[in-house]
Amino acid sequence: MNTERIVCPVDRTLNLISKKWSIQIIRDMFFGKKHFKEFKEDKPKLSNKVLSNCLKELEENGLIEKKVLNTTPVTTEYYLTEYGKSTNRIVYELAMFTLNDDDDNIYSEETKNELKNNFKHTLKIDD
Repeated sequence: MNTERIVCPVDRTLNLISKKWSIQIIRDMFFGKKHFKEFKEDKPKLSNKVLSNCLKELEENGLIEKKVLNTTPVTTEYYLTEYGKSTNRIVYELAMFTLNDDDDNIYSEETKNELKNNFKHTLKIDD
């Protein structure tokens, strides 16, 4: 008798990246942020405790790695692992979901095109 429990792959993915702030932190890493304080720059509601827990969980899930540099003072940097970089399509599709369905005309066509190209380039998306 097969006792293997089948878990939906969507559920497994969401368990990795759906915690509050996780996808934004992953996005930020694609765009070059790597220091603790950088993740908070445009997120005033993100507390140090929540950010710390989120970074720890992303590291435990293998999506990011933490490097402690031997500097004075000690510096910690965070990087996407290859596994973390594989979320590029998810981040891209989330951005395109809004940009392609902008019924409220929040973005001008020029801005939409610029954002699309920026995400495509930064996330290394091939057509």
